[in-house]
Amino acid sequence: MSVVSIIKQAAAKAISDVYKVEIDPVNITVSATKPEFEGDYTIVLFSLVKQLRKSPDAAGVELGNYLLQQDTELFSSFNVIKGFLNLVITDSYWINFLKANYSNESFGIKQSNGKRVMVEYSSPNTNKPLHLGHLRNNFLGWSTAAIIKASGFDVIKTCIVNDRGIHICKSMIAWQLFANGATPESAGMKGDHFVGDYYVKFNDEYKKQIEELITAGTTKEEAEKQAPIFKAAQQMLVDWEAGKPEVIELWKTMNTWVYAGFAETYQKIGSDFDKVYYESETYLLGKDLVEEGLKKNVFQQDEDGSVWIDLTADGLDRKIVRRKDGTSVYITQDIGLAVNKYEEYKCEQSIYVIGDEQNYHMKVLKLICQKLGLPSADGIHHLSYGMVELPTGKMKSREGTVVDADELVDEMISISQHKTEELGKVKDFTAEELKELYNTIGLGALKFFLLRVDPKRRMIFNPEESIDFHGFTGPFVQYTHARIKSILRKFSGSGFQFPVSDSLLKLEKDLVLALEQFTAVIDEAATEHDPSKVAIYVFNLAKIFNSFYTEHSVANAESEDKKMLRLQLAQLTAQTIKTGMRLLGLQVPERM
Repeated sequence: MSVVSIIKQAAAKAISDVYKVEIDPVNITVSATKPEFEGDYTIVLFSLVKQLRKSPDAAGVELGNYLLQQDTELFSSFNVIKGFLNLVITDSYWINFLKANYSNESFGIKQSNGKRVMVEYSSPNTNKPLHLGHLRNNFLGWSTAAIIKASGFDVIKTCIVNDRGIHICKSMIAWQLFANGATPESAGMKGDHFVGDYYVKFNDEYKKQIEELITAGTTKEEAEKQAPIFKAAQQMLVDWEAGKPEVIELWKTMNTWVYAGFAETYQKIGSDFDKVYYESETYLLGKDLVEEGLKKNVFQQDEDGSVWIDLTADGLDRKIVRRKDGTSVYITQDIGLAVNKYEEYKCEQSIYVIGDEQNYHMKVLKLICQKLGLPSADGIHHLSYGMVELPTGKMKSREGTVVDADELVDEMISISQHKTEELGKVKDFTAEELKELYNTIGLGALKFFLLRVDPKRRMIFNPEESIDFHGFTGPFVQYTHARIKSILRKFSGSGFQFPVSDSLLKLEKDLVLALEQFTAVIDEAATEHDPSKVAIYVFNLAKIFNSFYTEHSVANAESEDKKMLRLQLAQLTAQTIKTGMRLLGLQVPERM
C-alpha cells in the first residue's frame, strides 16, 4: 500500500475517533508538500471543515497531534499552515521501504486483477507507408497499453487496418497505368513505400487531368468529377465490391506488399498487436443493428429510404446510419465492430487511440451505442490526441510531403550516432554494441519526445532538440541509468550485507520519497490514459538522482551504513527508471 493510501486511512480513523464523523478515505485529499514548506505530505483540510465544525487550523492541530500520538512509526512531526496539515514521515519508514524494495525487479508493477481492457491503435491505410503522425499514435497506444497492464489489468492490443475504399483503388489504378508490371522487389523498395508512391502518382495525374478539362472549358467542380483517372478509381471500387476476380487479385497482391512493409516498420519501432481487424472484413457489420434500432425507435427512416438518428437533443446533430441504397456508412460498421470486439473479449473498457479530428465521430459512436443499449457502450473511451507538426508546418499525404516513419527513425539513429561520438565515451564499444546503442538512443529520443507531452496537445517535433543529453529528453534519462549502472558495477562484489543507516539526509530522503511515488504515478497514468505522466516522472527522478549524487559520494560515504544506503538507493532508482522507460517502449543501456 502506498504511503498516500496509508495517510488517508490514518486520517479517516483520526477523524472518526476525534470528531465521531465517518469519512471515506478516498474523499480525503493528500498531496506532496510544497517545497517551500516543511513536510513530506499534506492533508487538505478545507473540504472537511463543515463536517468537523472546526476552523481548518484548529482541525489541523487536533488531527496532527492525534496522528503523532497514534503512529510514531509513520509520523515524526507536523505543522499547520493556512488550512494545510503538513506531515513529516519518519526516516525509519523510508528506510524500511527501501530495504523491502531495493532488489525488487517488479517494483511498481501490480498483479493481474482479472479485468480486461482493449487498446486499439495505429489504424493505417494500405495506400501509403506510416508517417510521423502514425508514430505518435503507435507510441501512445503501445505505451498506454503497457501502463494499464502495469496497473493490474489484462490488456488486448488491437489494430484496425483500413484496407478498402476509394483511396486504396487510387493506388491500384495508378499502378495499372504507370508501373509496367513493377514490384517492390524489382524496384528495390519497401512495399508500403512502393504502393504509397503510386498514391502520389494518382494525385499528380488527377491534378493534371483536372487542369486539362478546365482549359477545355469545363468547370472546376465538374472537372473533378469527370477526370478519367478518378472515374476509373470509382469503377474499380464498384468492381471490388462486386468481387470482380482480377480486381480482388490485384488488391490482395498490393496489400501483401504493404503488409510486409508495415511489419518491418512495426518491428523497428517496437509496436505489436494481439489482434488485427481488417475493414474489408468488418465493413458489413452493424447492418442488423440498424434494423434493431428502427424497432426500438432509436433510428428513423426518411421518405427516400435512408436511416438516421437525431442527436440534436444531445447537443449534436442528425447522423445517417444507412444510405437510401441500403449501404452502410462508417459509423454503422464502427458500431458493429464495437459489438464484435465486446462479444469476443468482454473488455471492461475499449480505448480508441485516434486523432482529435475524430472527436465528433467518437462522441456519436458512443452515444448511439448507449441509446441502443449495447453492453460495449459505456466502456468506449476515445484517447484523443493532437496532430504532430514540423517546424515547417503541416504534412499532406497525397502531395507526398509527409515525414516518412522509416526515414525519420533512420535520421534519429544517425543523429544519435553523431551526438554520441561527440561525447567521445564509447571508444571501447564493439561495432555491434555501437549499432545497438545508436538504435537505443535514437529511437528512445523519438519516443520520449512524442510521449512527454500531454496527448491532447498538438506538438511540433524537432529531431535535433529531442537528442539532448542535458535536456528534457530520453537520452538524458538513458544516460542517468547508464551512470547509475556504472556506479553499481564498481561495488558489485560487496553485496548489501551491512545494516543500513537509521537516518536520511535531505537529498537521500527526496530520492526515496520520489521512488515511493512510482506505483501511484503508474495508476494515475493508467486512469487518465496519459503516458506523459510516466515520462515526466522518470525525467524528474533522473534529475533528483543526479542532484543527490553530485552532493553525496557513494565510494567515500561517511560510513559503511551510508554506503549501503546509497547503493540501495542507486539500485532501486536504476530499476525504477528501467521499468518506467520500458512502459514508454524505451530501452535503457547499461553503459553509454
